[in-house]
Amino acid sequence: MSTRLPLRLFVSHTAVAVFGALVAYLTVRLLAPALFDQRMGMMNGNGHTPGTGPATGAQVHDAFRTALDTALLVGVLAGVAAAGVLAALATRRLLHPLNAVRTATRQIAAGRYDVDVPLPSEPELAALATDVNTLGHTLAETETRRTRLLGDVAHEMRTPLTALDGYVEGLIDGVFTPSPDTLASLSEELRRLHRLADDLSGLSRAEEQRLDLHLVDADLAELARRAAARLAPQFEDARLNLVVDADTVVPVRADPDRIAQVLTNLLGNALLATPAGGTVTLTARCSGGRGEVAVTDTGVGLAAEDIERVFERFYRAPGQSRRSAGSGVGLTIARGIARGHGGEVTASSPGRGRGATFTLTVPLRPRS
Repeated sequence: MSTRLPLRLFVSHTAVAVFGALVAYLTVRLLAPALFDQRMGMMNGNGHTPGTGPATGAQVHDAFRTALDTALLVGVLAGVAAAGVLAALATRRLLHPLNAVRTATRQIAAGRYDVDVPLPSEPELAALATDVNTLGHTLAETETRRTRLLGDVAHEMRTPLTALDGYVEGLIDGVFTPSPDTLASLSEELRRLHRLADDLSGLSRAEEQRLDLHLVDADLAELARRAAARLAPQFEDARLNLVVDADTVVPVRADPDRIAQVLTNLLGNALLATPAGGTVTLTARCSGGRGEVAVTDTGVGLAAEDIERVFERFYRAPGQSRRSAGSGVGLTIARGIARGHGGEVTASSPGRGRGATFTLTVPLRPRS
């Protein structure tokens, strides 16, 4: 945080103290002589107290002390009052934007994310208000995606459930016979439900950092080659060119199944994002003490503002004509798995329509 706000607070406190002291000084300076003259005026004009003879030094001293005590008391009270008024004005000026932030955070906590805190003139308080506004807007976007997710999940579940219901009713009514084709159709609908449930379960475990990792010594390049081999038939069906450059051993300590899940997701996304005739390149190598697998496609690409947002749960980059949108949680899960290994999944793209690269990095296995 900038030091300007603490400095201004220090200056304002000092100003309050100085102002109070100045008021006290001026009060004493103006009041003390008048009180002393008034005290001495109670004596006769030539310095004699009536009936007692000339005023003694002790009497003059007593008159001065009484006048000074009275002036000091009045001066201190005046200084405290003046300092209190100035402090109240300064406090009100500081608390007003803080109260606005407090009110906004309460509304956000209550589910109203469309609140906007007015920006005060103080830069630090303005930065705080901006952060609160950003928080509200982000939560509003998250709530919108969550609502859309519920609709998407309901739709994704409704389709296979409707098909299953139709098949089961047909079997009960004798419209269908339990032939291998009918049972295969039932099995396919059930697999769709399982995939959706697995995606949601995996997302929950990744975000709560409850991934069950079984770490073993592995070759990241070999895992990449296996993932490419599993998806090779799909690339051929989509008339895409899959190039694999993973001949160098990349020793890591990882959970092979989880890493395979990440690589399958990255390759699957590249498959869906690349039009027929395009190329997807998979590269595995060692780089700066870390194992790295990069999946580069010549597909729809990403805008600069979408490069990080594609890792948000349920977010889909706009304007991408993918053949399948998926559940929108695959990259979120992939990043969670990578971070569980001490690694990361990142994205880069020169722009929409110019392809994208998704990179998995995992720490290299320490040499024994």
